[in-house]
Amino acid sequence: MDDILVTFVKAANNYDFSLDITLNIKGALVTGTTISAQEYLEGISHIFEEGNDVSQAISEKLAEASDSAKEESNGDISYIHLKNAQVYNGDADPTPSDGEFQWRGKIEEVDGFFLGRISAEE
Repeated sequence: MDDILVTFVKAANNYDFSLDITLNIKGALVTGTTISAQEYLEGISHIFEEGNDVSQAISEKLAEASDSAKEESNGDISYIHLKNAQVYNGDADPTPSDGEFQWRGKIEEVDGFFLGRISAEE
């Protein structure tokens, strides 16, 4: 696991540090801005708030996990979280091509990275 990347993730988790970054994962490029695990979990919990009982229960569990993530932010780092994320595979348009999406990936799966975002817009 890359110690520099882990440092960036710890900074995001502990200090709400944001950084534009592009990750290389098994030939795909994932680009976005780092966010904390807590912000990621809070963001996706809101997606389920307005649904049926099952959806609302999921939202509550994610909100609880968000609180736990803040308390455990000094522990082992297993995942990196990005907001405004896009995935590039080859020369095709990114997925998703528009909208704002959050992304979660295993930090041990990252083959490399560079600072900054890439964009399909010219």
